[in-house]
Amino acid sequence: MDEIKHLISKELQDFESKFADAVKSHVPLLDRIMHYIVKRKGKQIRPMFVLLSAKLFNNNIQESTYHAAAFVELLHTATLVHDDVVDDANERRGFFSINALWKNKIAVLVGDYLLSKGLLLSVNNNEFKALKILSEAVREMSEGELLQIEKTRKLNIKEDIYFEIIRRKTASLLASACAAGAWSTTNNDETTEKMRLFGEKVGVAFQIKDDLFDYGSDKIGKPTGIDIREKKMTLPLIYTLEHATPDIRRRIINIVKNHNTDKERVAEVIELVKKSGGIEYTQQKMFEYRDDALAILHSFPDNEIRAGLETLVRYTTDRTF
Repeated sequence: MDEIKHLISKELQDFESKFADAVKSHVPLLDRIMHYIVKRKGKQIRPMFVLLSAKLFNNNIQESTYHAAAFVELLHTATLVHDDVVDDANERRGFFSINALWKNKIAVLVGDYLLSKGLLLSVNNNEFKALKILSEAVREMSEGELLQIEKTRKLNIKEDIYFEIIRRKTASLLASACAAGAWSTTNNDETTEKMRLFGEKVGVAFQIKDDLFDYGSDKIGKPTGIDIREKKMTLPLIYTLEHATPDIRRRIINIVKNHNTDKERVAEVIELVKKSGGIEYTQQKMFEYRDDALAILHSFPDNEIRAGLETLVRYTTDRTF
């Protein structure tokens, strides 16, 4: 990750300054919350994809690139704030969530504020193509979330539906990040679409990796079984249910539906998934999406930025947290 950041160190520094300016308001309470958010930023993977996707085609990043990167981060942060309210989560990245400190009503309004700032960033600078790209991501993410809620109730998600959910819910934002970055320095529809597809493939691989963490496939010191407790049907579990005997299938569904807070029974489901080959199958699918993304990337001329993007892609599937 340090190697990648070194490639765009100045751009990342400029981005952080511009992002802090982008969230300023005229309300002291909002400014306190924005300061809290900015100080506890995550790995900034999505802005990095925007900046690298722009530099891949033109080493001189445009102001519109920074606007796109800020919009992506504003959108991502807004969805996290809203997700914490929906999930009644009190922590985010090891710190108190916004809703834990300022309650749900304020957290929802903060999420709305962040989204509106992103929209205005594009509108005020007449960057309507970026606005279209990122607004489509908002729609996809909302549809993906609702599709998952609908299907989770019945616990009947098949593999194709799972991929449709994560394509919309997670991959669409990374796809839009790459597309908006590419558009900001090329103004070329064909190149922008190729980078959108590249980002989508990476985004799917990224989410599959997250789903694997729930089964302790990496020694990361994080609790396992969270998705099972939340009745989320991810690929390791879907594969296991599709290949299990009727008795085992009924037992797993019963545990997920009725005993998903029982640690011992959740651990039993995790063990059944591991024995079924669900982990290996899921890893294979993750690497397929990663390799598809790299194939698209390799259609562009080789340079240090392309190499940096490839390293970032590999990081998404090799990371341990």
